[in-house]
Amino acid sequence: MQARMKNPAYVLPDGLTGIQTLLKSVYSAGASQEVLELTALRASQINGCSACVHSHLRNLKKAGESDERIGNVAAWQEAPFYTDAERAALALAEAMTRNMADRSGEAVPDDLWDAVADHYDEKQLSAIILNIAVTNMFNRLNATIKEPAGQNWG
Repeated sequence: MQARMKNPAYVLPDGLTGIQTLLKSVYSAGASQEVLELTALRASQINGCSACVHSHLRNLKKAGESDERIGNVAAWQEAPFYTDAERAALALAEAMTRNMADRSGEAVPDDLWDAVADHYDEKQLSAIILNIAVTNMFNRLNATIKEPAGQNWG
């Protein structure tokens, strides 16, 4: 499988610079790499973005995550491998990805917001929110251009 075109973020270098700056701030805000990658993986699974699922799986393996934790992200609610903080972040990823796309109720209900805010400070929560939003953006870019899994971007 071949992509329809080069990723738009690479076609427009100023766009890529902005995205890289945003991601640099996300990864320096104090949220763990594991939480950022787990939530990005979950959003990518929901959106069916094979390129991003592949990328986040690879990043989680590099970070030393176990096969149990990586392999059960899609079933995180029933799996015993996640902390309460990770569960709150994964629920936020699902709400930001599904509720907004499906227009099913409030995007992020107050009880979910309270649960995630109990585990993360404002900077960490900002990083998690921005990371999920950027992941959703890349999922949509990749779906549009039919970016296959395992490609070297750029």
